[in-house]
Amino acid sequence: MEVNKQQLVSIECGKDGLLAIKDTMVLLSGKWKIQIIGCLMMYGTMRFMDMRRHIEGIAAKMLSKELQELEQNKLIRRNVMNTRPVTVEYELTEHGASLLNVISEIREWGVAHRQYLFHKI
Repeated sequence: MEVNKQQLVSIECGKDGLLAIKDTMVLLSGKWKIQIIGCLMMYGTMRFMDMRRHIEGIAAKMLSKELQELEQNKLIRRNVMNTRPVTVEYELTEHGASLLNVISEIREWGVAHRQYLFHKI
């Protein structure tokens, strides 16, 4: 793939730019985090079990771990409701919602990539 000069100018390739890319990839790495964020983008505030039902194949322990990491990084908010039994809901923070365009682009690229692969065969 050839990259033109205009594209090179728009990409920040310095040390800070590469560190920012690395930080983002570490934060969003793995099989589940982007799916969790995408689920909250699509459905809004969700309870743990509702989220688990929407994300095919995720174990409860893994979902709990990923939610904790996303909360620590201020991408989601955990709300404990004053109910009996206790209800816990998760929602995107404003900072987490800022990933909307990134995740939309990943989704669009993924759809196009699948079409490319299946039409190539």
